[in-house]
Parts: sequence; structure tokens; C-alpha cells
Amino acid sequence: MIELDRVTLTYPDGTGRVTAVDDVSLTVPNGAVIALTGPSGSGKSSVLAVAATLIQPDDGRVLIDDVDVTGLDPAAAAELRRDRIGIVFQQANLLPSLTAREQLVVMNELGGRGARRRREQAQDRADVLLAAVGLDGLGGRRPHQLSGGQRQRVNIARALMNRPSVLLVDEPTSALDQTAGGDVVDLVVALSEAEGTATLLVTHDVVHLPRVHSTLEMLDGHLGPVRGAPYSRHG
Repeated sequence: MIELDRVTLTYPDGTGRVTAVDDVSLTVPNGAVIALTGPSGSGKSSVLAVAATLIQPDDGRVLIDDVDVTGLDPAAAAELRRDRIGIVFQQANLLPSLTAREQLVVMNELGGRGARRRREQAQDRADVLLAAVGLDGLGGRRPHQLSGGQRQRVNIARALMNRPSVLLVDEPTSALDQTAGGDVVDLVVALSEAEGTATLLVTHDVVHLPRVHSTLEMLDGHLGPVRGAPYSRHG
């Protein structure tokens, strides 16, 4: 579960500061996908950055699985992201020299204790995830041999590689056509439910909002009312 409790974030602006996130509270339960939408500059990306512990808020708390992670030092925050938070970036940012399977397996080598002992399990996990995102049999292909939608599927599988409890997804459909984008959002929902992951998905693409469990809208740093309740997607 991820919870933001009365989070405020400001940025320097000349001689003063501008408020990007203004007293925002939200909760994403395990297994749910909540979409965060709103116009450009409304604060969506800032909320995601705070949730990812990439930026510390001026005020408020960020809780991951009921643990307050707001004041972590950079090393502890990086360890938390490695072990507990999966991030799906807007661009897939795959390493061109690595195959799809290697993009996932390398996540096991990012400094965690016992990485060498886990290599065989990591390879098995990579194969399971590639099959889950519809890329079974394509693990040997490099990024230039994959379509945009397939690269985004690798991006999602890579974010889930270390079994995070929280998944943060930034505009996953921005470079895709409507059909491929819908498939990607459906995939995020299905995997979040299957893995029990609390997923916050930032998007401007309102056509896909009925696919998620519920929607929140940002405007000028403020959070609007929830549209739909968690787990209402199939109801």
C-alpha cells in the first residue's frame, strides 16, 4: 500500500516559491490501480516523484506499507526504490545492447545482498514476467527488434522484477496509438491485481480511465474527488 498524508511540495521561483503539490492526501491499496489525471502543470508528475522518494516534500508524510519513508537519506531511499518500488517511466529507456530478458535479469544485480545466489531465480522470474506481458519467446530480442508497445511491456515487466509492493507508472501510453495504449493499461491492471501491487498511474489520456479501478484529478496542485471506488472496475 502507498499513502500520501497531507503532502505539500514547493519549488524555488525567483525570489519566492511556487506550490506544485498543495496538501494532497491519497491512498492506493494493494492490488488496485488508481489513475492520476489532470492538465499539464497540475502537479501529477510532482506527486509521482514524491511517492517514488525522488523528492522530499516540504510537509506531510509518504508511507509505504505503513512505514513512513519521508525522511530517508539518499542511500536509504535508493535501497527502498530497489526493493519496494517499481517505476515505469514514460519512455521505456531500455539498454540497446541487452535483450528483453537481460533487461529484467540485470535488475537482480543492482547492489542487493545475495544477488549472486539469486541469479537462477532471477532468470526464472524474468521468463515468467515476459510470458505474463505477452512476450513469451521474444526474450532474445533487443529493443530495436521490438515494437513500441512491446518495449513498453518490457518496461513494465522490468519494474515488477524485484516484486515491489508499489508500482508508479508515468504516462505509459504517450508514445502509443489508442489500441496499443489500451492494451498496456489493461496489462498494468491485470499484473497489479495478480501481484497484489499498489499502483499509481499518471496519465493525460482520459480515454483509458474506465480501465482502472478509480481516478483522481489534479488541478493547480490540488486533488479533486475520487471518480469511482477501488475495485469497482468489474462491478
